Amino acid sequence: MARLFGTDGVRGEANTELPPELAFRMGRAATIYFGQHSEGTPQILIGRDTRISGEMLEAALVAGICSAGGNAILAGVIPTPAVAYLARKLHAAAGIVISASHNPFQDNGIKFFGGNGYKLPDKVEDEIEKIVRDMESGKEFERPTGEGVGHIEYRQNLLEDYISFVMNTTSERFDGMKIVLDCANGAAYKSMPTVLERLGANLILLGNRPNGNNINDNCGSTHMENLRLEVLRNRADIGIAHDGDADRCLCIDERGEIIDGDHIMIICAKLMLKVGALPKKTIVATVMSNIGFRQALEELNLACEITAVGDRYVLENMRANGYNLGGEQSGHIIFSDYSTTGDGLITALQVLTAMKKFNATASELNALMTTYPQVLLNVRVQEKEACKNSAAVKLAIAEGEAELGTSGRILVRASGTEPLIRVMAEGRDKNQLNRICNKIAAEVEKVSG
Repeated sequence: MARLFGTDGVRGEANTELPPELAFRMGRAATIYFGQHSEGTPQILIGRDTRISGEMLEAALVAGICSAGGNAILAGVIPTPAVAYLARKLHAAAGIVISASHNPFQDNGIKFFGGNGYKLPDKVEDEIEKIVRDMESGKEFERPTGEGVGHIEYRQNLLEDYISFVMNTTSERFDGMKIVLDCANGAAYKSMPTVLERLGANLILLGNRPNGNNINDNCGSTHMENLRLEVLRNRADIGIAHDGDADRCLCIDERGEIIDGDHIMIICAKLMLKVGALPKKTIVATVMSNIGFRQALEELNLACEITAVGDRYVLENMRANGYNLGGEQSGHIIFSDYSTTGDGLITALQVLTAMKKFNATASELNALMTTYPQVLLNVRVQEKEACKNSAAVKLAIAEGEAELGTSGRILVRASGTEPLIRVMAEGRDKNQLNRICNKIAAEVEKVSG
């Protein structure tokens, strides 16, 4: 049986792959587990993004929590990093986020944070999953009655607590700055405009009218073209884009060029060096980071630790070694001095702060790093492992690597959240990279049938 938890919680199409019955069992299982490791009644905080299925899954989770004797604290629509922050602040047993991040609206997900604000380690997820599987096989667990049944607390005011926290991560104001902000019709549609307006910015808003079905729909950090056009049309200083749950941030400079996660880390590293906030002079990144990222770090006399793809692996390295800046090219940036997870709102404020501190335009900061051409193809497959282990796929990869030599690299990996094989090549010649990636992708498609 496949593991219930993926690299970022449980995710799938809502009401089929992720039905309310499963959400109910997960709510019960989490309460049973955390009840065994908590003093008194476990308090579990729940936040969600704007998907139409979010309320359904929330109701099921809450029923499961209360049926196991836990109390559910509902924060409503709120960014993922807010749940991590508030779980710590409220001394909750756990936090739960209902979101599928950058996935289309029909998908949804359930992911957990511990009371310390960190995502759960695999061992804890496995214990919760075991309880879920035991329920599915008919094992009975205690059902409290009377005063033992849990209750629900509605806390819409918690969003304001998070907004205040985010604002306190910068000492700068942004009066007079013209910013185009794309909230992806997602979880940040209230919080981030409020933060920037209170800090004085002049905002042009995109993706701030969620209807349940338009989250990530041609907007947000996975669809940057509209943001780019609005930045140029409005002659804005910068464009900022979040994904559906707002743990990511990507930007567009005033010339219309993307500032991806690699560039953001370089910008923020330079800022942290300036203010003496990077004591170990080391950044943590993933294998997806561009060759140019490492060259830019060398120019700043900074070291780099490389991990597997996934913000959890970046954070594991940071925690193990005491580093305070890390992230992914996709825009998951972790500032451990402030947060226990990637926070798109904090990331955006750090970029804006750098513009102020260095009295520089977004394009001037973007130019701190030169990006090598990179091609990424996503191939939808039935069996990810079969594709990864195919001799034909391995041969195509080897041939591509031989052709690129030391001037480039190839990375083929399975997505941790979707039925995809990701084929990436990096080097000096984009036409060459396209040809190599297409050849590998064709072999992957043959194997997948």
